[in-house]
Amino acid sequence: MLNATLMRCFLALCLIIATLNHVIADVKFGFLWDYGYGEQAFLASRLFWGSLTLLDPLVAYFLIVKPRVGLPATLALITVDVIHNGYYVYLNNQWLAPFFLFQCAFLVIAWAFSFRIKRSGFVQAK
Repeated sequence: MLNATLMRCFLALCLIIATLNHVIADVKFGFLWDYGYGEQAFLASRLFWGSLTLLDPLVAYFLIVKPRVGLPATLALITVDVIHNGYYVYLNNQWLAPFFLFQCAFLVIAWAFSFRIKRSGFVQAK
């Protein structure tokens, strides 16, 4: 059975992997890349995607160091991300695109883990 610290570390690791994906995209295509959506991608969406390069590792840090801040931030970030990206997935009929399936899986796992982590009392990192 997973304990709260392992669950938080797993979620943080996923966010770090997402960070690496965003860093690679930023280096290859620029901070305001349209992620292949071209003119369809609003400037606000490009800013959101670019900001994930900074938000993902920040939330991962808080998941480990201050879980009472990090866990709600993680849930908010992935929920907003899936809703936001779901708009573009809808427009382009990409329901089975791997990036979206992984984001949805992370969303479900993060919410499922959150109940277990909260129940354990948010054991702080030492």
